[in-house]
This record gives sequence, C-alpha cells and structure tokens, in this order.
Amino acid sequence: MRILVAEDDAKVAEHLRRALCEAGYAVDVAVDGPEALWMAENHPYDAMVLDVMMPGQDGITTLRQMRRKGFNAPAIFLTARHELEDRVRGLDAGADDYLAKPFSMVELLARLRAVLRRQRAEPIDRLRVADLELDLLARTAHRQNQEIPLTNREFAVLELLMLASPRPVSKTAIIEHVWDQHFNSGTNVVNVYVNYLREKIDRPGWLPLIQTVRGVGFVLKEPGS
Repeated sequence: MRILVAEDDAKVAEHLRRALCEAGYAVDVAVDGPEALWMAENHPYDAMVLDVMMPGQDGITTLRQMRRKGFNAPAIFLTARHELEDRVRGLDAGADDYLAKPFSMVELLARLRAVLRRQRAEPIDRLRVADLELDLLARTAHRQNQEIPLTNREFAVLELLMLASPRPVSKTAIIEHVWDQHFNSGTNVVNVYVNYLREKIDRPGWLPLIQTVRGVGFVLKEPGS
C-alpha cells in the first residue's frame, strides 16, 4: 500500500515516513499543500496522512481541492488543534479520520488500517485464495498449515495480488502501489519479488498459485480457475 504524507515539520515528517515504512507501506512525503496536490495528481495513493496547519495552504483546503478533482483515497488529518469546530471542518472537507497531536504512532497505524479496510467492498481482516491465507492485522501468511515468513515488501506484493484475484495485476500497478517515488523504473525488481514469493508460497508439491500473464503482469489464483 502506498501512502502520501503531507507534513511541513521535517522531524515529524521523517518520523512518520520511517514508522510507516517499517510497517510495510511505501511512503511519499510532501512538505506543503500544493506539493501534496501535485503528487496526488501524478501518483496513485491508497491513503493520505495530512497535517492541517501547513504554510501557504492548509491541509483542509488541500483536501477539498483533492476531493473536487476526484481523489477518493481515505485521508487522516493530523493537527495540534483540539477544538470541536476544527475537527468538524476537517471531516466536512472530506477527511475520514482525525488525530490530535501529540499522537501515538501505534494509534495512527491502527486508524490507517481501519480506513483502508473500510475502502474495500467487503471490509475484511483476512484474505484467502485456495489454501493460502493472509492475515492483514497480524501481517502473517499461512499455507498448508505452515506460517510463511514474508518481508514487508513481499507482504505488500502478495496483498495486492490477493486483493485483485482472480484478476491479473500489471507490473506498473505493482510498482505504483508497493514502491515510492524514488523507485528506479529501470530495474527488474517486480520480477525479483514475485520470484521470492514463488519460492515461499509455491513450494514443490503445492499447487502453483502465482501465474505470469504475458504482456500484462501476474495473477494469483488456482490453476484452471
């Protein structure tokens, strides 16, 4: 999942970026409202974390502009203001949640997981394809009653494939949702990570679930389905 963070305080922005990356998200950081709007226009984001008080253009104005342009990714506002009126303004502007500073990163991550679940057609905590199960809260994978250890990046690629199943996912879509803006498009990293996953979830004797769709990308489904 790819997250846009808009925060003008460099220390707070770096703290958010590091914590979200450690939690398995790809993260892009904007330092003000106009940059956040530009990034939303040019990259697909699964969710946004926006500071309300930013120089030049505040987060509320920025989110209103995003919503008018049709950007529907869930948004969480961060603010040092605690007044009810400010929270109402933020929610009315299109925010999905509101967190007052100082905040616990554990709580922010929980709220982020909650808004991402609500975006799905059927809010669920577990994904299942054939005998492969992915626990989105515990961030664990199991197949044949065995736990499969995954890195954060492997988990993100597998989650994307399972969410799309039985539809294929293009390499471009995988890059856009799993890697941040600093990704080197000249590398073969998507194939590398898909091969990592194949070694872990398509072991000898197990039905192969990850299939290559030539000219498109990859699909995760039972053979013949």
